[in-house]
Amino acid sequence: MSSSGERAPAAELGLLDATMIGMGAMIGAGIFVLTGLAAEIAGPAALLVFLLNGVVTAFTGLSYAELASAIPKSGGGYAFVREIFADLPSFIMGWMLWFAYMIAGALYALGFAPNFLELLHVYEFVPPPDQVGAVAVPLLPLDIPATVGLALVAVALLVVLNAVSTAASGSAETIFTATKVIILLVFVAFGFLSAGGGGETSFTLQQFDPLFAEGNGAFAILSAMGLTFIAFEGYDLITTVTEEVENPRENIPKAIFISLAATVVVYLLVVTVAIGTLGAPGLADAGEAGIAAAATSFMPTGLPIIQNGGALIVFGAVFSTLTALNAVVIASSRVAFSMGREGQLLPRFGNIHHRYGTPFVAILASAVVMLASVVLPTQSAGNMSSLFFLLSFIIVNGAVIKLRRERPDMNRPYKMPYYPIPAVLGIVLNGVLTVVLIFFLIQEDPLALLLSAGWIVAGVVAYYGLQVVTGQEAPDSAETDTTISQEVDD
Repeated sequence: MSSSGERAPAAELGLLDATMIGMGAMIGAGIFVLTGLAAEIAGPAALLVFLLNGVVTAFTGLSYAELASAIPKSGGGYAFVREIFADLPSFIMGWMLWFAYMIAGALYALGFAPNFLELLHVYEFVPPPDQVGAVAVPLLPLDIPATVGLALVAVALLVVLNAVSTAASGSAETIFTATKVIILLVFVAFGFLSAGGGGETSFTLQQFDPLFAEGNGAFAILSAMGLTFIAFEGYDLITTVTEEVENPRENIPKAIFISLAATVVVYLLVVTVAIGTLGAPGLADAGEAGIAAAATSFMPTGLPIIQNGGALIVFGAVFSTLTALNAVVIASSRVAFSMGREGQLLPRFGNIHHRYGTPFVAILASAVVMLASVVLPTQSAGNMSSLFFLLSFIIVNGAVIKLRRERPDMNRPYKMPYYPIPAVLGIVLNGVLTVVLIFFLIQEDPLALLLSAGWIVAGVVAYYGLQVVTGQEAPDSAETDTTISQEVDD
């Protein structure tokens, strides 16, 4: 157990836990919420959207694996950039990444609420979700929508779980992720078995002809990729808990590759079945309930307990959104913890609780912003999170190149193949998606763009404000922590 104020968490997570943390975030609400959106924009080519997002992600994943093996510090991309870049750029990186995870948490909490109401409706505990009224807030003359109330409760419960035990939150993530993957594989199996059945929604390859949506063409793939990119941010999340993973120099790169490969395969199978049975127009019309609608159309009914395929998928959606929410509660707090430990947030952010062994203050601070963000429109929350992740990934790919040039003899247990091609491709492809997303936000979601710019401005103010409060400039990483530098250089 850590003592009061100690600044290094205990390594309590194994390779399986780290892998499941990544998969828990990537196979989260996105597979239910974003699949219909991708089909609406790109038609049957939504399959290519998720495949190409996986390819783009893989280039950056190689950079993460190399940096994680060389710099085994918690904090994700922020920890790497802090070690390599100057003070202000590294602060901005951490500030963006912290916000991206907190906003993603709001998105997943908002995705959890309607699915949980639908699950309760299936078993006739409540009326249909659109008929559930507002909930009175105890001790306050205030009524809030039931979905907002459930989102707040979900965040609060997972914050408590994470605040009291890292091992418990990691174990919960493993169980939840395994459960939802099994449910999705059952969905895929029934979908392919329906082929040749002759039914209206039996699986057929004709649903993929033509591949591209009429009127939008192949270019629509880029727009859909930018909007759905948030689904593949989980590999950064793995590196936010590096110091809590056993043998991180080997297990972190392995967890990145395993989770990314498994996630891409699951996405491709689920999207193939959803489009092949329901068709891209049907999937788009069903929106967030697209996967459940497809399951209801071809899975058997009258099953004991779960009743029908749609109910099973709703059950899986509840688990998926919870695992994604739990994963980003872990990630956001570890970024804030790392920034506090580096002197770029108030020092108490970087402390470990004397009793629970967790970054208690960092978890509570992250929860406050996450709870406040629940009032944002769902789409705006997703767009802001995607934008900040894309910007962060560009910087991380640049960090690999900078570190190779400045410290060529550094101890790197894992080196990316064909350097620097993957890192350069990661910069270019993430840059293209960033530009496409910004143009989309200008036209369709200016609120998300304004709030994103406002968060950056607030960060710059906080950066200089902290120096005024503490009466000194934020120290360079080399001054705050020389341990890693001494360990990683040969």
